[in-house]
Amino acid sequence: MRLDRDFYARSVHEVARDLIGCTLLFEGCGGVVVETESYERNDPACHAYVGRTARNEVLFGPPGRAYVYLSYGIHSLLNAVAEPDGTAAAVLIRALEPTEGLDAMRARRGERPDQDLCSGPGKLTEALGIGLEMNGVDLTAEPFRLLPRAREWSAAEIVAGPRIGISKATERPWRFCAGGSRFVSRPWPVAMAA
Repeated sequence: MRLDRDFYARSVHEVARDLIGCTLLFEGCGGVVVETESYERNDPACHAYVGRTARNEVLFGPPGRAYVYLSYGIHSLLNAVAEPDGTAAAVLIRALEPTEGLDAMRARRGERPDQDLCSGPGKLTEALGIGLEMNGVDLTAEPFRLLPRAREWSAAEIVAGPRIGISKATERPWRFCAGGSRFVSRPWPVAMAA
């Protein structure tokens, strides 16, 4: 049932698109992935762009590992390492539609509407309780469960647009969102803004 290592050992852009509609669970909390962004090695916004370092070692493989880093010294962000071993690429998991463990998520994030629990990469990791200690952990085994798209998500529209929250290579259309979902982070993609 879980996504296996072969799922991640493909083009990072294909993995990012194909994660939309999959279910991500961490210790019983999670939901459906509704937003991702892809980052490849020769992309100035990718941590691997500067070459291999102690900080980014996990990015270089094997695929199917969690790359968790601290953003702006505040938020842990969850990425899925993609492409063959040694390539250095990852998918940032930006947002979920929460479906399981909502009480635990609210205990971590406070009382708020469901669509605000995981609508951004820092909110998502806070809600699920994912910290830096998960860096390098295998996404194909506990405490993670990543499951294929449910049948009802198989025909979902996927909207692609420019990435957000970065300062380099912002024009690349490597942000993928479930069309019409109000669980994605803002700003909503242009196709969804209406």
